Amino acid sequence: MATIKDIASRLGISVSTVSKGLNGASDISEELRQTVLDTAVEMGYTTKRMKKEEHKKLCIFIENMDFETANQFGYEIVLGFKQAAYRDNWEVAVTPITPAFQTSEKYDTYMLKNGFSGAFLVGFALHDDWMSQLSATNIPTVLFDNYIRRNPAVGSVETDNFEGIDMGIDHLVSLGHKKIAFLNGSLNSMVSDQRQQAFLDSMHSHNLPVSEELTAYGYYVADSAKYHVPNFLAAGATAIMCGNDLIASGVISECKKRGYSVPEDISVIGFDDLPISAHLTPPLTTIKQDRVELGKSGYYTLSSLLNKVSISKTILRAQFIRRKSTAACKERRLE
Repeated sequence: MATIKDIASRLGISVSTVSKGLNGASDISEELRQTVLDTAVEMGYTTKRMKKEEHKKLCIFIENMDFETANQFGYEIVLGFKQAAYRDNWEVAVTPITPAFQTSEKYDTYMLKNGFSGAFLVGFALHDDWMSQLSATNIPTVLFDNYIRRNPAVGSVETDNFEGIDMGIDHLVSLGHKKIAFLNGSLNSMVSDQRQQAFLDSMHSHNLPVSEELTAYGYYVADSAKYHVPNFLAAGATAIMCGNDLIASGVISECKKRGYSVPEDISVIGFDDLPISAHLTPPLTTIKQDRVELGKSGYYTLSSLLNKVSISKTILRAQFIRRKSTAACKERRLE
C-alpha cells in the first residue's frame, strides 16, 4: 500500500503538503488538494480517517470488462469514480462479478449485508439477473451504458452515442464516402443498440442508403473483423465505422491481409479513443469517450441519488479525434 512519502515523491512536493491535501487543510490551494487526492487514489492510498468511518462504503460492480491496467477500457472509469468519491470520504470497493454470481446472490441482499450505501454497475448485459432486480430496488444505484425505467433510485451515465456516430459519418461524407459499412459490437447490449440506431439515423440524415451487407453485429474484440470485413469489401465499402477501437484495430489488420491499404483504399473509424488508438498503423481516427469524466459523473449521479435527488440520465458529449486512418474516398471496382 502506498504511503504519504510515496505520494510526495510522485508529485515532487513535501510530505507535509501531501498531509494537508489529504486532511483538507485550508492553507493549500483547492487545485493542489485535488491533485493530491487524485494521486492518492491512483496509488491505492487510504487514510486512517476513512478506515474508521462507518457506513461510508460504495461499490463498483464490474462484469465483462477489463479494468486493471491503464490500457484497458474500464481502468479510467474506475479511477474517475474513486477520485470523485474519495473527496467525500467514501471508501470504494471494486468487485468483479459474473452472471453465475448474480443467480446465486440477490442484489439488495448483497448490498445490505456488505454495508454498501450505493453502487455503480459497469459492463452489465441487458439480460443479467441483477438488471431485472433493479426495477424494484430502493438502493441508490447508477448504471454505465444501461438504463432502468421508472425507478427514481436508479440513474445512468453514458456518452452521447448518437452525436458521436453522427460526427464520424459527417467526417466520412465530407471526404466523399457514400458506401459506409458499420461493424457493431455485441447483441444484447444497450450501447450496441444505440450505436446501431445512431448509424441508421445518421446515414438517413445524410441521404445515404443502408444495405444489409454493409451492417453487422460482432463482438467488442479485434477478432470480430475477420468474419465481416470480407463481406464489406466484396460489397464495395469504401469506409468502415466500428463499434469500438478494438474492432477497428482488427478491421485495419484484416484489410491489410487482403491487400487493401488504410486509408488509401479503405477509411476506418473507431469509437472510445483507447490508448492503443494513437499507436496503431495508421493511427486511428476515432470518437473519444472521456472515461475519467464518465467515472466521475457516475459518482456525482450516485451522490445525487443518495441525497434524494432523482437523476434519470447523465449524458456526456463525445469528441471527434481525427488521425490518419481516414482519407478522401477512392472509388474502386468490385471484385
